[in-house]
Amino acid sequence: MKNIYMVGGTMGVGKTTACQILKTKLANCVFLDGDWCWDMNPFQVTPETKKMVMENICFLLNQLIHCSAYDNIVFCWVMHEQSIIDGLLSKLDADECTVHCISLICQEASLRKRLERDVEAGIRSGEIIERSIGRLCLYGGLETEKIDVSGLTPEQTAEEILKNHS
Repeated sequence: MKNIYMVGGTMGVGKTTACQILKTKLANCVFLDGDWCWDMNPFQVTPETKKMVMENICFLLNQLIHCSAYDNIVFCWVMHEQSIIDGLLSKLDADECTVHCISLICQEASLRKRLERDVEAGIRSGEIIERSIGRLCLYGGLETEKIDVSGLTPEQTAEEILKNHS
C-alpha cells in the first residue's frame, strides 16, 4: 500500500525543506511541491488559475499514485482551508493508499523570525510576513495532525513526521 504524505502549513513554516528531507528518508519516494504549479509570471490568482492549479496538482498526484516505481509520495502546499484538502482528496485515486494529512504549525514569534530571515536574504518580500502570520489561526480547525515546528530543525520535523507515520 502506498503512503501519501500531505504536508500543509503557512508560508515560511519549513514545509518544503522538511519534505525534501523526508523524501530522502522514505524508500521509493517522490516529492511534489504544490508551489511548482503556481510558478508563473505574472503571478495571477483568479478563478481560472486556481482551477488550473488544482487540476494540475491532482493530475500529477494521480500519475504518481499509479506509477509502480513509488511507494511513498510526499506533497506539500499551503493548505490553510479544509476545502483545499477535501478538494484534493476527492479527486485522488487514493482508495488503496494510506493518506497522512499533516499541518506544520509554529508560534508567531518563531514564524516572524523565520520570515524576516527570508526577507533579509531576498527570498521573500516583506508583505508576506503579516499574511502568513494571519493564516496561523486557520490551521487549528483543520482535520489534520498538527506538528509544532517552532523549536525544530527541518531534519527534526521530518523525523517527527516519520515517528508518527511509519
